[in-house]
Amino acid sequence: MRRLWTTLAFLAAAALLNGCAVITAPYHAAKDVIGGSVWVVKKTYVVVAGTTKTIYRIGQYTFEVVKAPIDWALTHEEIQSIDGLPVRDAIRQGRVKSAPYVVGGKRYVPMSVEEAKNYREEGLASWYGYESGRMTADGEAFNPNGLTAAHKYLPIPMFVKVTDLENGKSVIVRVNDRGPFPSAHNAKSGERIIDLSMGAAKRLGFYRKGTARVRVEAIQVREE
Repeated sequence: MRRLWTTLAFLAAAALLNGCAVITAPYHAAKDVIGGSVWVVKKTYVVVAGTTKTIYRIGQYTFEVVKAPIDWALTHEEIQSIDGLPVRDAIRQGRVKSAPYVVGGKRYVPMSVEEAKNYREEGLASWYGYESGRMTADGEAFNPNGLTAAHKYLPIPMFVKVTDLENGKSVIVRVNDRGPFPSAHNAKSGERIIDLSMGAAKRLGFYRKGTARVRVEAIQVREE
């Protein structure tokens, strides 16, 4: 570790002497990433009112996961079936992660976990946040202020890094829902590659704009 920081200091000094801007490694790159590519996940459990809340921490980001009551309304009621089953039956049986599902008569086939490891895509992101008290496609309680996202093709749940291509801000989110899908009022909404929670959109700085050009990258995680 001492050799790493010595090297970084030398490179920074050399760049300054040459009149160049210096880009240093962020603190979490040394503290929370193994081998430069695998993020450390700290996982704890808290019992609240008879419900188990799982708390994941990755670097500066905290994710609180609570299973929703199975009779809650879905954030996306337009999902007609998952893995050939009624949606709640698929969630109850844990048959959601990479299972095909149907929306508006169209069958969507998500990537396998192996395929998703190298996922990287640029496109338009939107956000949603008025579905508090509803259940995501993998059975979690939706928290509009959390750091979560909906994606049509990634396995759920998984973590991805989202970068706003206009301002350079990044955030790590937990993909735990399906979408965005074409709406009756805006068919092009289905062309967006990811739908972020309101909390994530605020972190990235496009909450008021509504949409932003982003890069979405899969990250590898390992529990501490």
